[in-house]
Amino acid sequence: MDATATDLGRVLERYRPYLRLLAEGRLDRRLRGKLDPSDVVQQTLLQAFQAWDQFRGSEEGELVAWLRRILARNLLHSVRDFHRAKRDVLREQSFDVVLQESSARLEVWAAAEESTPSQQVARKEDVLRMAQQLEALPEGQREAVVLYYWQGCSLAEIGEVLSRSPSAVAGLLHRGLKELRRQLAETESAR
Repeated sequence: MDATATDLGRVLERYRPYLRLLAEGRLDRRLRGKLDPSDVVQQTLLQAFQAWDQFRGSEEGELVAWLRRILARNLLHSVRDFHRAKRDVLREQSFDVVLQESSARLEVWAAAEESTPSQQVARKEDVLRMAQQLEALPEGQREAVVLYYWQGCSLAEIGEVLSRSPSAVAGLLHRGLKELRRQLAETESAR
């Protein structure tokens, strides 16, 4: 991918919501008070900007994979900083593999597997658009939708994470999905 210095920031910024969604899904909730996923994404985008000359790809999929690797490394380093003193299962996970799996689940969540290259490109665009639309939801709704549909948590589990009752979580999910549908309809009508 060719980008001038002035366009590079815009190119990378396009992936911020997608990377944040991946970071939120993989960052241990117990660390949320100490480490914000947005900070890890900001560091990732800064490193990508600084190391742009090292990017050897030419397609969007290669760029996304490169950004996921940087994000995985930053998440791993952040988690290690908080778990240095003791042995922790998180230290033994391959964050690159986990993020690839998360990204694949997100793409499946966006649409079923298509076969043609143009359909695959469209699906990747849908995933980026969905990540941007999720980013626009209020925090509680976004977390409920991601935990329920992407991570497969039950209403009770989400309630524990968000300190809400299962019925309140159901309300968050309902409002979040309603807003996502509205945003998708607006996007489709603008096309």
